[in-house]
Amino acid sequence: MRIIRYRNGAEPCMAAVTDEGKVYPLADSDFLSFLERIEKAGKTPLEDVNDQIRSTRQLDREFDTLELLTPVDAPEVWAAGVTYERSKEARNYEATDGRMDATTFYDKVYDAERPELFLKSTAARTVGHLDPVCLRSDSNWQVPEPELGLVLNKRGDIIGYIIGNDMSCRDIEGENPLYLPQAKVWKQSCSVGPIIRLAETVQDPYQLQITLKIYRDGKKVVDESASTGQLKRKLEELVSFLRRDNLVFDGTVLLTGTCIVPPNQFTLAPGDRIEIEITSLGTLVNTAVTA
Repeated sequence: MRIIRYRNGAEPCMAAVTDEGKVYPLADSDFLSFLERIEKAGKTPLEDVNDQIRSTRQLDREFDTLELLTPVDAPEVWAAGVTYERSKEARNYEATDGRMDATTFYDKVYDAERPELFLKSTAARTVGHLDPVCLRSDSNWQVPEPELGLVLNKRGDIIGYIIGNDMSCRDIEGENPLYLPQAKVWKQSCSVGPIIRLAETVQDPYQLQITLKIYRDGKKVVDESASTGQLKRKLEELVSFLRRDNLVFDGTVLLTGTCIVPPNQFTLAPGDRIEIEITSLGTLVNTAVTA
């Protein structure tokens, strides 16, 4: 079961989309209100959605004809770093000017008990499907990072899964790890969408394929895939560290790290079309623009 938010005239609306592609309107206009209401009702997300589907009429519009909005206006988007071996290798390459035989602090992060977590974005900085993502003006080496995102409630329960694009400046982070906020956070540097897949309907989140494709002037210049099965840490482990002595808001998104990094010689350019696909979550599409 998938949850979407779309524009109906001037009004934002929510709907449920079945695996057969049938679209059913939902009572709430946004995901945060949905979470608050089902909390009071004592229902799980899937129970509530199924109850609504049984008592409402299917929309007479196809899912792919709707003007999709960001499915959740996440008050905060957090991200985990160096959770895949491929990410560790890329960070080491940046930090050592290409020396792959050197050991760095990224090796320590990869093997440590405590994961790397950082605040990636806020609702005002986050965009959705088909929206532009910005290229930072003081970086010459920028890439998208395709990631599986966890949609959380205020207790830290994993309510759903979402695709995330953690835009990153490899040169800024590689120059000095303390520059991480500038390598990760600027306007429109984070994208999520296009849907939320309810966690209750995902049998195994460690068996999802992630694919990144980048097109330049209509030509495919990057096409790489990997699996969430390569994730070193458990999803619940990442959430437990986020919750530790911290306030988690309804609708918080936690990106779980990237297992795909474009070739070292590649950097995004204005006009590049970025497509991130994850099994059963659809495809998140954004175009890079100059900030």
